[in-house]
Amino acid sequence: MNSPSPNPSEDRPSKHSQSDRFAREPEVVQIGGVELKLAHPYEAAGDWIGQNELLMQLLACWLTVDETDIPLTPRLIGSPGVGKTQLAIAATKRQGLPLYIYQCTADTRPEDLLITPVLSRGGEIAYHASPLVSAMITGGVCILDEGNRMNEKSWASLAPLFDTRRYVESIVAGITIPASPEFRSAVTMNQDESTFEIPDYILSRLQPTLQVGFPNKQDEMAILQYHLPFAEPEMLALTVDFLQRSHELKLDFSPRDGINLLRFAIKRMKQNPSHPVAHDAAWQEALEKCLGDEAVDLESLAERRKRTLGGDAVPLGLADLFFDSDDPLHPDREDDDDDDLI
Repeated sequence: MNSPSPNPSEDRPSKHSQSDRFAREPEVVQIGGVELKLAHPYEAAGDWIGQNELLMQLLACWLTVDETDIPLTPRLIGSPGVGKTQLAIAATKRQGLPLYIYQCTADTRPEDLLITPVLSRGGEIAYHASPLVSAMITGGVCILDEGNRMNEKSWASLAPLFDTRRYVESIVAGITIPASPEFRSAVTMNQDESTFEIPDYILSRLQPTLQVGFPNKQDEMAILQYHLPFAEPEMLALTVDFLQRSHELKLDFSPRDGINLLRFAIKRMKQNPSHPVAHDAAWQEALEKCLGDEAVDLESLAERRKRTLGGDAVPLGLADLFFDSDDPLHPDREDDDDDDLI
């Protein structure tokens, strides 16, 4: 397991470093006679706790074993909040490369992914490179976050980037941009219903698929302690027990949910020191407000989800594939009239 650093604050950028980063003028490069303003790289802590094999698999995707070899672009899939993006951040930190993150949405356009024209103060057109193109040019890593929220037209503009060609074409700027040999990428995908179906010709380029699952009890405790070093052991234990029970019942409550729940409970307890709220009461309130009333009874919630997904459906036989249940030709149909004649 990857242990968190002894002093997590050393890995996190300070408020001053964040403001200084955004105060700096963006780097400008020239490609095909067109000046491009690059995006700022993302700076954040990059520790990954537990499931070390996943980290090794992702790093293997980005290896090249020969001058003619190219890196792979894997899909990181799993429930929201399990740490897919954090896994990619940690892998990037291991590589020592600049990191760029692009948040995909349903209305992402091809020009949003590549180059966007912006009207400057002088009335001239300035071209701004997206985080993806900036990573291509600087030889960094780009994470396309929640890639299956993006439509096919936008994915089509990236087809040549994710095969052996490794370039993109910007119609807006009228240039072709090759990727640096150091450029690496990964795509995170949530497993929920509010997503697009990605076309097969794109999926064949996004290989392999790495499944990010829920952590075990020890890892989940370490994750909460890393993000909330000020949380009391009793509160941490309550949260981990709740999360582990939800994992056993196939519910989608994630470490992110646990972190948010704990943050709210701790803030409520510190809100009025003269009238402190009991640990259990604060935790229970946070559970209801953050995850909903239904989260109070996990067993009942799991049973309702099971019924919704058809857990109580009657198994189908071979004949059910060809005949409706009330079809007279159905060989297993029970005919009340025939029973009356006997």
